[in-house]
Amino acid sequence: MRLSPETEAAGYRLLSLEATNSTNDDALQAARAGDPGQLWITAREQLAGRGRHGRQWSSPPGNLYASLLLIDPCDLRSAPQLGFVAGLALHEAVEAVSRIGAPRLALKWPNDLLLDGAKVSGLLLEGHRLQPDGPLAIVIGFGVNVAFAPSGTPYPAAALQHVRPGLTREEVFTTLSSAFARTFSAWRSSSRGHGSDPFGAIRRLWMERAAGLGRQVTLRLPSGEKTGVFDGLDSSGRLQLKSNAGMELIDAGDLYFPHSLHDIAKPDAGSKRSGT
Repeated sequence: MRLSPETEAAGYRLLSLEATNSTNDDALQAARAGDPGQLWITAREQLAGRGRHGRQWSSPPGNLYASLLLIDPCDLRSAPQLGFVAGLALHEAVEAVSRIGAPRLALKWPNDLLLDGAKVSGLLLEGHRLQPDGPLAIVIGFGVNVAFAPSGTPYPAAALQHVRPGLTREEVFTTLSSAFARTFSAWRSSSRGHGSDPFGAIRRLWMERAAGLGRQVTLRLPSGEKTGVFDGLDSSGRLQLKSNAGMELIDAGDLYFPHSLHDIAKPDAGSKRSGT
């Protein structure tokens, strides 16, 4: 694994491991030990990878498992925007290495990347206040299906080697880390400008690559299912769902597209999936 010279010049560092329980946990441990951030941690294999809502994620060798630690990158209120920053960087990187772009390559709210309707990557964004009045540690985990796609998943999965034989996780990581450095820098510059909508540029770019925008979707929430039209994102990244009840703003949930590949398999919280 390596960082590009440009990424290193921007202050990023890399810790590359053979095997670990979770790169996200390793990044948090580094933060608690006083690491200043901008630290990438990668692993050839994860033994206890996890996804959103504490789901177990299968992480054998062959795919990319990487986490990025950032210390005080923004205020707590703006932290969820980093998921969209990371999603854009991921889309840019996979487009570069696969030579496939939108609409075949699409971002699925809030944290997945789809190729021809099948999942090739997921993100896990975690925030931790190290002390009650201490710095904010943000950990962004990336899991990218490079060599293989897992089976028995809640919806279809794909691997990048199916469209780009011979692609390596090292190539994906170098491209991803460079893309994130650029996208993150642009977002911070916009945020520091104190404009009326500092998230606006990232939101527009994300929606240009969004799966299901303007279509009927189903959201599976702890309180049950909601169905309506995916109308976009609000100024903080919440999904705008237009239904008979009016416009609803959704903070988090599992998004599905009726009558598409994503409803072939129903979600199972116990399923193992490739990820962070």
